[in-house]
Amino acid sequence: MGMSTRLDLFIDVIQHGSFAKAAGIRNIDRSALSKQIKLLEDDLGVRLLNRSTRSVSLTDAGKEIFKQAEAMRELLADTQRLADSFHSEPKGLLRITCPTLFGKMYIQKAVTLFMAKYPQTHIKLVFDDKRSDIIGERFDIAFRIGPARDSNLIARKIAGAQFAILASEGFIETYGEPKTPEDLVKLPAIIYSNGENTFNKLTLSEKPGSDQMRSHNMVGRLEVNELSVIIDALQAGLGYSQRGLFTLDKNIKELGLVPLLTNYKLEARDWGVYAVYPHRNQTSLVKLFIEIVKELVGSPPIWDSYIDNYDQIYK
Repeated sequence: MGMSTRLDLFIDVIQHGSFAKAAGIRNIDRSALSKQIKLLEDDLGVRLLNRSTRSVSLTDAGKEIFKQAEAMRELLADTQRLADSFHSEPKGLLRITCPTLFGKMYIQKAVTLFMAKYPQTHIKLVFDDKRSDIIGERFDIAFRIGPARDSNLIARKIAGAQFAILASEGFIETYGEPKTPEDLVKLPAIIYSNGENTFNKLTLSEKPGSDQMRSHNMVGRLEVNELSVIIDALQAGLGYSQRGLFTLDKNIKELGLVPLLTNYKLEARDWGVYAVYPHRNQTSLVKLFIEIVKELVGSPPIWDSYIDNYDQIYK
């Protein structure tokens, strides 16, 4: 194992804060990783890390060498991207992570199309509803849904992410159709919670046509961490829920669902579907995969058609 590889392992240890976590990411034994870092220290003739049973920290020499190692990793990545640009046919490994439901509905289809079009490519696809560490876990691209966030990552917007308050026709038959937000939040709700975020509030205008917004607590009858379960629960009439249209796979009429309180304004959310990657000069594989996803999603996104005349409601 050469010095450049050992420096790469050294970066992993620092970024993840422990030998155990770095070894897990690399799928190697902790003892083997520790041995490689010791060999790196022997080669350099300096101690890089202060070790304890619970944590590791950088020595003064380690801090400076860590900076150089990061620069080296970036230079090698730039070199690989440059080489990729000269390939007559795209090839290589593309590592992708995305939310589970969106991944099953769109990214999995994009992977099938991509691999058929570029047979010399390989894909590692990870579904995860929690926010992955793209750099630390070595993903080339992540698809994220939510507001744009400032970070050291590059984000490209794929499409807007609109919302609606939905319930089943059977739910309306049981409880009647609510006419105001106050009526609605007295009824049982289906709430999404993934451990990082819990969506248990509704923010709507105080009355139709008003710009004054008010937040309401939802009475959760069912709380789940899987979006596809919410659709099933809605259809079963277990409650109402505020859903992103990107979680639907067909027109709500076919799902037996109806939108509620459409004459009220919903909270203006600057949400979107984003492709996120760690380098501004992304590889040709990243560029090509994003284009396939954009074609699948469409412009405007296909999910905007899943509620008839959506552009005329919640105004």
